[in-house]
Amino acid sequence: MGTRIRPHALLALFASVAFLLLFVAAAPASAHLVGVHGKGWRAGLEHPFSGTDHIVAMVAVGVWAAQIGRKAIWVMPTVFLLTMVGGALVSFAGFALPGIEDGVALSVAVLGVLLAVAARPRPSTAALLVSCFGFFHGYSHGAQMPDSATPILYGLGFIAATALLQLLGIGLGLGAQSGVGRATMPIAAAVIVGIGITLVLTL
Repeated sequence: MGTRIRPHALLALFASVAFLLLFVAAAPASAHLVGVHGKGWRAGLEHPFSGTDHIVAMVAVGVWAAQIGRKAIWVMPTVFLLTMVGGALVSFAGFALPGIEDGVALSVAVLGVLLAVAARPRPSTAALLVSCFGFFHGYSHGAQMPDSATPILYGLGFIAATALLQLLGIGLGLGAQSGVGRATMPIAAAVIVGIGITLVLTL
């Protein structure tokens, strides 16, 4: 199956990330109006980078989307972002859900396996799977929101950071379609699986 990427899909993704970054960059000014003084958006922006589980999973979603190709390259990252917001909203609402950290750790291991076997399901199937992962990561973000932050600014921060990580993954995934990339992808996937298993065992 081919992995031809439509230019307008990549352009739309780049534009979305640029918009998010511009929006977040303007957040400190509005934060003063609500008494947060910039803490909310900055904390949200930093949180996805605070743990190996978040970084690896979000980059892996982008890599897998590029590996599948076609409309998956924008559907999967978008679905991940939307369900991540949904998970954060559930957390903000005060609902206590068990097994979230298990889900976050398992998402890393499963994504590693999918990359290792070069799984190419239908984009709708892949989107359904990453939606579960997005929910886990979003709930985790929400549960660790600082008391001084407002949910909207904090949410904008981690949305922007996640989009950047996924964009990085897409770039890596496209690069992996070269001869050298195809040779190194199994090694990278094995590393991701190992990280995921380590995270599960340390819970």
